[in-house]
Amino acid sequence: MSKYDLIATTAMGLEALAAKEVRDLGYECEVENGRITFKGDESAIVRSNLWLRTADRIRIKVGEFKATSFDELFEKTKSLPWEKYMPENAEFPVSGKSVKSKLFSVSDCQAIVKKAIVERMRTKYNKTGWLEENGPLFKIEVALHKDVALLTIDASGSGLHKRGYRAGQGEAPLKETLAAALVMLTNWSPDKPFVDPFCGSGTIPIETALIGQNIAPGFNREFISEGWSWIPEKVWEDARNEAEDLANYDQPLDITGADIDHRMVKIAEENAFEAGLGDLINFKQMQVRDFTTAKEYGVIAGNPPYGERLGEKASVQRMYAEMGDAFATLDTWSIYILTSDEEFETHYGKKATKKRKLFNGFIRTDYYQYWGKRPPKNN
Repeated sequence: MSKYDLIATTAMGLEALAAKEVRDLGYECEVENGRITFKGDESAIVRSNLWLRTADRIRIKVGEFKATSFDELFEKTKSLPWEKYMPENAEFPVSGKSVKSKLFSVSDCQAIVKKAIVERMRTKYNKTGWLEENGPLFKIEVALHKDVALLTIDASGSGLHKRGYRAGQGEAPLKETLAAALVMLTNWSPDKPFVDPFCGSGTIPIETALIGQNIAPGFNREFISEGWSWIPEKVWEDARNEAEDLANYDQPLDITGADIDHRMVKIAEENAFEAGLGDLINFKQMQVRDFTTAKEYGVIAGNPPYGERLGEKASVQRMYAEMGDAFATLDTWSIYILTSDEEFETHYGKKATKKRKLFNGFIRTDYYQYWGKRPPKNN
């Protein structure tokens, strides 16, 4: 098998989590802003697509070079081994972006990269005239940053947050990748109760159940690279068999999702059913101020409303205060709340043990962490 330079892209703030996931798959990696770089064979492309919970997508790096003129971009793109990846009838749209670079016209950069690849493919496949582009799809990106061009091929297709279970969603759904990260940043383990009091369409409870039973997040979806002839079907088959063998479907779980809106509870139930987890998660309609439990050493994690809209802030902050009152007696529970409200601790009524900066889309948020008492050690 060949070796490839691979990139797992991530949202800002999730790089360390994604890097741990890559290492857990057995690949050494380096962490950069918004991406994890590692080397691997065809199996690595497949397994990282199937298993990475917090990455946005997997890209194959074809080349990286300085480019301050369109001629330079053309010649250096043309010198790359595109025929190693793409057959002569490949369909290859080019997307692009440019930040702090002399070549700032994205559309021109895209056109030049496309032309350079066409020239390379014509030469290597001894073709004249148009390339048919009626074969497998290869999505190419040219990303310029500070005059350095990075050319990659997308090996995922739809973003990795699209697990394939979301039948419905609310107004501002939490990305599945961020939901998984929120769970992974807690001290939850499958033997503890887990509650999301603001479950919306059920994303956090569903991701918790997938983690709890060690189910690969990409197990029930397809990937663009499944159509590439140089990744044998057996590699996909072996990786999916590995995922099936590693799943622990017998692991009992105590997961509850609650929401004030009965319509969202119904959508959450449908999404959990779509994910094959309908029997594992208990959903109910409830206001956070009504939460009580006799259980101990559990975890609460939630993404409540932030009060970003005009006129909503006061009511949301009242809800934060009610939440603080409802959770005040839960001294053995650990509580994790994601919000953009910088005054959250004041309204909640307690200073967090720790907080971590994360981005929910383009919204800068903090993940407020309140650590509960540890269970007594067994003698």
